[in-house]
Amino acid sequence: MKKALFVSVFVVLSLVSLVARAEVVVLVHGYLGDAGSWERSGISNILQQHRWARAGVFTAGPSGVQLIPAAGQQSERKFYSVDLPSEAPILVQVYQLNEILASISRMHTGEPMVLVGHSAGGVVARVALVRGGTANVKALITIASPHLGTGRAEEALDATDIPFPISLVTDFFGGDTYDTAMRSRSLYVDLVRPQPGSLLYWLNAQPHPDIQYFSVVRADNGPGDYVVPAYSQDMNNVPALRGRSSLVTIPVQHNLEPMDGAVIVSLLADLH
Repeated sequence: MKKALFVSVFVVLSLVSLVARAEVVVLVHGYLGDAGSWERSGISNILQQHRWARAGVFTAGPSGVQLIPAAGQQSERKFYSVDLPSEAPILVQVYQLNEILASISRMHTGEPMVLVGHSAGGVVARVALVRGGTANVKALITIASPHLGTGRAEEALDATDIPFPISLVTDFFGGDTYDTAMRSRSLYVDLVRPQPGSLLYWLNAQPHPDIQYFSVVRADNGPGDYVVPAYSQDMNNVPALRGRSSLVTIPVQHNLEPMDGAVIVSLLADLH
């Protein structure tokens, strides 16, 4: 049965003093983000304040997985952030994330792992699990993730579907934002609302690992945020996960916020 947690700032901050029991946390950024997203939002500092040590940053590319280590690698509770090509299609990011997870699993044999994904990063993490991610993962926490897609992706596809030769004028006057959108078209295709033949239509019908799931949903003066509607952020609305995700609703917009750090800490403490 679905477990709903409607969290105010007071409740969230009161929970962060609980003792966390997970061993390794992996932070997966969203679209147009990077490993530094967790630093800039203050989340890394909040994790460290509650005895989660920075263990390093993982990148993956043509030369393979690379780690920029940090001092907390041997700590009892630690977290890594990953750097993925956020404009690339979901399956490209998934391939690289699974390489990183395999590396972490080899480094920390037998230690349980928790994946935390923001926005599209939550979808990347979920696909990685469905496609055979490391068996050590015990929980997935997604924050403002478009599990049932977003109309924004469809709008972006429409806005960049301009025939030649008109596209030449758009290319010239569109600026950096248009160029970014053009590079991201394959990703937008993966994030449209589920329909036969789409990635999310396939993903949402697949068997998912028997782990704990947590959906952190935005509810800032309306149903969701300006990027992803609330129903899409709730994994309980995914056919393969109905009733399996705990729900946390917080009153902020789409981007990562310090409150997310407090939520993550409280959820880690709630794991069993």
